[in-house]
Amino acid sequence: MDLTSLIAKVHGFAIIGISVILALSISGTAIAMGLLGFKFLEGVARQPELAPMLQVKMFIVAGLLYSMTTIGVIMALTFIVFFSMYIQHKISEKIGDR
Repeated sequence: MDLTSLIAKVHGFAIIGISVILALSISGTAIAMGLLGFKFLEGVARQPELAPMLQVKMFIVAGLLYSMTTIGVIMALTFIVFFSMYIQHKISEKIGDR
């Protein structure tokens, strides 16, 4: 197996891994936001006088959920940037050895 095909396979697996990280992060946030909205409306329907307090708590939790998704995206992008730099370094070492 030559170097270029090995690099292509490694990059392919890295892209698959990053896609899984992003898909799980975004899917989890979408499900959690739906449940959060459902429980908020359920709580307001039961006790309308608590709506302002529940709304504040809902927005705090929504911000935390959004931050978790952002952290997942940043991790995925950081992974691909550093992984690409590592592969470039290994390629330059192999070319330098020849």
